[in-house]
Amino acid sequence: MSKAKDVKRKEDLINNFKKHEKDTGSSRVQIAIITDRINYLVDHLKAHKKDNHSRRGLLNLVGQRRRLLTYLKRKNYDEYLSLSKELKLKVAQ
Repeated sequence: MSKAKDVKRKEDLINNFKKHEKDTGSSRVQIAIITDRINYLVDHLKAHKKDNHSRRGLLNLVGQRRRLLTYLKRKNYDEYLSLSKELKLKVAQ
């Protein structure tokens, strides 16, 4: 993917998941951006099975998203559930 497309996708995600006008770093936005990157890497790894460097990056992103989801679950459970439904994540309730 080109850099311009990445920037555009990130802006779209921020606009869809922000809480207020200047929100770019809330847990919701961070989780949405990381989920998009995870989905991209999963597709990449289906085509490039031996790309272990990208696989390591994917595992780091999954861990980071898991930590953010745990934080959000602890702070605001209702928002956690709604976000996981929007992003179609499998979460234990």
